[in-house]
Amino acid sequence: MLILTLRTDKSDAEVGIFDDETELAYTIWQAHRELAETIHSKIQEALSGQHKGLNDLQAIVIYKGPGSFTGLRIGITVANTFADSLGIPIVSESQEPWQKSGIIRLQKGENEVVALPEYGALPKTTTPKH
Repeated sequence: MLILTLRTDKSDAEVGIFDDETELAYTIWQAHRELAETIHSKIQEALSGQHKGLNDLQAIVIYKGPGSFTGLRIGITVANTFADSLGIPIVSESQEPWQKSGIIRLQKGENEVVALPEYGALPKTTTPKH
């Protein structure tokens, strides 16, 4: 089973490609405020390095938090969109070893259909100006 793993809860984002438990590719990059601009290209690079494309993916494991509100929102949105558009299962995890736990759940046939974030706190937003 070809599995995409994503972690976007902190400034260093992570993308992995696994064949069941075997890691095929793994990238960590300083995404910080450029996560939305870089996440798709990093996923594509990881897949193309294995001579694979998005349509080869069979499942997704996403780290659901706690962590950065914006980072989790971006990563989980990307993961949910891929899972839905490709018709593949998705599971979310929050504790180490998150990838291994998620892969085991996928192998058991689990599918959350829609992954939801766990922010760990209320988001910090600015007060609207009147």
